[in-house]
Amino acid sequence: MENQTALKERFESYKLQNPSSRIREAAKQLGVSEAELVSIGSDNILLVPEFNSILNDIPELGEVMALTRNNYAVHERKGIYTKTSFHGQIGLVTNPDIDLRLFMTAWTYVFAVNENNRKSIQFFDRFGEAIHKIFLTENSNAEAFERLLAKYTLNDPPTVQIEVKPFQASIEKLDEDIDVNGFQNEWKSLQDTHDFFGILKKHEVSRLQSMRLAPKGFTYNIPVGQAESLLNLVSSSGIEFMVFAGNKSCLQIHTGKAEKIVRTGPWINILDDKFNLHLNDTEIDSLWIVKKPTNLGLVHSIEAFDREGNLIIQFFGKRKPSIPESEDWRKIVKTIENQI
Repeated sequence: MENQTALKERFESYKLQNPSSRIREAAKQLGVSEAELVSIGSDNILLVPEFNSILNDIPELGEVMALTRNNYAVHERKGIYTKTSFHGQIGLVTNPDIDLRLFMTAWTYVFAVNENNRKSIQFFDRFGEAIHKIFLTENSNAEAFERLLAKYTLNDPPTVQIEVKPFQASIEKLDEDIDVNGFQNEWKSLQDTHDFFGILKKHEVSRLQSMRLAPKGFTYNIPVGQAESLLNLVSSSGIEFMVFAGNKSCLQIHTGKAEKIVRTGPWINILDDKFNLHLNDTEIDSLWIVKKPTNLGLVHSIEAFDREGNLIIQFFGKRKPSIPESEDWRKIVKTIENQI
């Protein structure tokens, strides 16, 4: 890792030339990880990596803004955390506002960050990539935040040791080596969408590959511009839907409306009071309508992938256990399908 003093000088010089640049972009341009830049901030504090305990103290902060992202989708939701339930290395936060799936295996560092008096708790993996961030809002309990810092601040913090991320080419199993008939039959026999991942794993099929190998009529490749059409349809119809976005260590879910849709350059945005989404739809390489059977009828989603085959974002109709998918959502998906 680079000498901290030298990195600080480079970072300060970069900020002078790019005052509006976000830290993720700064890290990319400077050739370092985001966590390395966070670690050199004079007002930032490395905390004890007791992730489960810290997450279960977050509800005391009151209203906060949860942020989870990948390269091309940023998901921001305001609300109050409830206690996280842990099942091995998987954590769940489930309430109408903050809805998270946490995959804890790679969680490595946590910082209290104070950037221009905007305070947050930020979690990173061992490669210094951001997993999840929790920002205070004007309605947060500032005293609870200070108590959290006092409880988890390291007395003698070590130097953050960021690992170099190895290049990993995604290698798919060849189609001819897959039991496609078996895969398709299990897809058609689904009773619960949550079982889909198990089918992919069993047949060693990547998510994008499954779009191609799906039973006939269960997936449709649609023009990538339909992502913006979808958001505009959801907005104009006033229906509630679900937006899933995240990374390998955290998935964040919004259930509700999308009212204010704004295009800013390559980004299509939802800018509502409690929910913001920023989607760089110019980086969508393929967009799919996906149909999965359940014991309550078909469930429809629209799913976007990047050039490397990574899932960027998923859209579903609002669903509750024991209640079929809404007809309003099905009408919107049908409208998109008819535009092909």
